[in-house]
Amino acid sequence: MSDKNCQQFQNTVSECLVRHRSILDVMSKLQESSAHVNRAIVKSITTCGCLRVDATKQPIPAYATLPEMIDYVQTHLEGSLCPNCLEDLENELGNTLFYLAGLCNILGLRMDRIICRENDRLETLGVFNLT
Repeated sequence: MSDKNCQQFQNTVSECLVRHRSILDVMSKLQESSAHVNRAIVKSITTCGCLRVDATKQPIPAYATLPEMIDYVQTHLEGSLCPNCLEDLENELGNTLFYLAGLCNILGLRMDRIICRENDRLETLGVFNLT
């Protein structure tokens, strides 16, 4: 998303966020929307079955260097989202972005600046970011 699109989205959210304009409402709605994202992923695994989790201890050899670790760590996720689960998850992520933008608006923050700053930090730290 370009800086212009990000700012446009944030402006649109500001115009649409009427009922839940309180910082408390936005914080709780952001947390709720995040829970809905998690639930959509869980449902794609447990109800639909288009995704599957096969989680085991990460097989990182003792001799692996930090940059090599990416070759060994796994997501534990198998399969791919079916069209229905993809649509549900995109909708839930969209709601989360909506309330994140709303929180930024209330606090006088610009999402595009936050994204750019975080990207710069990640590019600078690279694998040493360790997230």
